[in-house]
Amino acid sequence: MQALRQVDRWPCEHVAVAVAGRVEATHGEVERSFAWTSVTKLATAVAVLVAVEEGTIDLDEPAGPPGSTVRHLLAHASGLPPEGGRPLTLPGRRRIYSNAGYDLVAEHVAARAELPFASYFEAVWGFPLAGSPAAGVTATLRELLHVARELLTPSRIAPETLIEATSTQFAGLAGVLPGFGRMTPNDWGLGCELRDGKQPHWTGADNSPRTFGHFGASGCFLWVDPEAELALACLTDLEFDDWAKDGWPALADSVLAEGSL
Repeated sequence: MQALRQVDRWPCEHVAVAVAGRVEATHGEVERSFAWTSVTKLATAVAVLVAVEEGTIDLDEPAGPPGSTVRHLLAHASGLPPEGGRPLTLPGRRRIYSNAGYDLVAEHVAARAELPFASYFEAVWGFPLAGSPAAGVTATLRELLHVARELLTPSRIAPETLIEATSTQFAGLAGVLPGFGRMTPNDWGLGCELRDGKQPHWTGADNSPRTFGHFGASGCFLWVDPEAELALACLTDLEFDDWAKDGWPALADSVLAEGSL
């Protein structure tokens, strides 16, 4: 896919990018390990959903601050601040992006499973979680493609579970989409951000409203567009900044255009 070659013009020193689904292609340093930062949350959420399907936990059981559930934590609706501390509001009132919420939901799974969450995570994925469940994976594009393909055609979780995970949780909540400002609504599923009609956005103008995924501060992202039957995964070594706000949507639109030919 020629569209992937435009990453060679990005200001990062190292990059790896891939399309999966109806079209398969890779470009760049596909064997290099990169920090996934918050893209880790997609893999963590799937591991938590495996625990739900196994009956280890339930999405609507208490977890986190008073009144919060596993579902609240996965959907950034628990009221917790970004990095921990006392809740800023009651659960279900605002969409507050919270790394602390992912640490807590992982601790909840670990306690119920009587197994360290990192071990549970590796049993699900076959690659390690070396740090926080919110941002701790460092791995290659190959591992990120495992996540992409799971979110395209699930095998670790049931298709019905993926449908729920990619549906709006606690509809109508306003909040800040990191790097892009306040959104009303700021819709999220269980672990994934939902594109819907958000503007501006880090995906392309031609991505369908059903597109979902995540990006990370390390300049990486993964989105899945169910209508296009495509996923786009990218890892870089350059911190997210204005370059990504221009480059990522342009890449997405080029990939979608070429993928439709």
